[in-house]
Amino acid sequence: MDENIKNEVDKLTPDLVAWRRDFHQYPEIAFQEFRTSKVIKEFLEGLGLEVKSMAKTGLRAILKGGSAGPTVALRADMDALPLEEKGKKEYISQNPGATHACGHDGHMAILMGVVRILASRKKNLPGNVVFLFQPSEELPPGGAEPMVKEGALDNVDAVFGLHLWQPLPTGAIGIVKGPMMAQSDNFSLTVKGKAGHGSMPHTAVDPIYTASQLVVNLQSIVSRNNDPLKPLVVSFGTIQGGTIYNIIPESVSLKGTVRTFQPEVQVMAKQRIQEISEKTSEAMGAEVEFKYEDGYPPLINPPNMVDFVKNVAKDMLGEDKIVPFSPVMGGEDFAYYLQKKPGAFFFLGMGDGQEAPHHHPEFDLDERALPMGTQLLAEIALEYLKRNIQR
Repeated sequence: MDENIKNEVDKLTPDLVAWRRDFHQYPEIAFQEFRTSKVIKEFLEGLGLEVKSMAKTGLRAILKGGSAGPTVALRADMDALPLEEKGKKEYISQNPGATHACGHDGHMAILMGVVRILASRKKNLPGNVVFLFQPSEELPPGGAEPMVKEGALDNVDAVFGLHLWQPLPTGAIGIVKGPMMAQSDNFSLTVKGKAGHGSMPHTAVDPIYTASQLVVNLQSIVSRNNDPLKPLVVSFGTIQGGTIYNIIPESVSLKGTVRTFQPEVQVMAKQRIQEISEKTSEAMGAEVEFKYEDGYPPLINPPNMVDFVKNVAKDMLGEDKIVPFSPVMGGEDFAYYLQKKPGAFFFLGMGDGQEAPHHHPEFDLDERALPMGTQLLAEIALEYLKRNIQR
């Protein structure tokens, strides 16, 4: 661990908190991060970095070191959630219908801190550092894939990213070798029946009743069609239909998500959702329209890169901070970066005193994690350049 970096980060902590709270007050949802992007771009250019806009509101900045060497990339996501914030915090969202309820405000502040730390070492860097500020992580098809297509990883040797994580105590590190986050797909079902009066259900074909059967029957995919040793989630997020208590509506729409790690499980789930939906609807006298959208691929960490991150984290935080951690079924489009380049993605705990989980309207984070994340990403970048490791 570089004590000089720790001292610099300690002095930088008030700025980290101020940056994070500013982003929190002015959240912007997927591909609408115009103010956010402007603020970050001005910050980067003010430090003399070359900045390129990409993926609508995304940014790629490069810090060229004083000598030749590898190029390492670090990424932060920028978008907020389409959610009305609740609570009484002094930095509560000023943008109705949007809030940073996942920690991306902290991710941006951390990466800005890393820029500040590494820019002061520019002449001594044995290589280059690319900083990626990415839009639309929350909304598939996401911002990572267009960032990659537009050159975000050009001439990059490795890429790293972190996610502040409420389920972990502040300062703890969670990381997994191999599959760490799931493929996250979306599907929709539109059940079409026959409208009628609620007092005469025999004259109608009830899509609400059919939809309720679908919610129950589709869970059999997990419990009866899938190998229990292979993770699979099928969940519904919305059911919409009807306008008043005494009318059987003509149609009902349902939307849900499928989470998997193995391609064969995803294919099976996709097929069975369609089959069960069609047969169940047919049995009820209704019809169903099925749509399926492949989401982000599984996030897979190369084992040697996980070891690298763990070693840096142990040196900085202590071995006790590397906690046992299992893969999570959430999706993350950082997976697209790892499909192209070696690297690793990990969780940094920020949950001390924070009861509201991610995506909750009262979500907040323990800001003591901000300097930890800043120092850790800076140490990872410097150590990678120094070792010039390869997968």
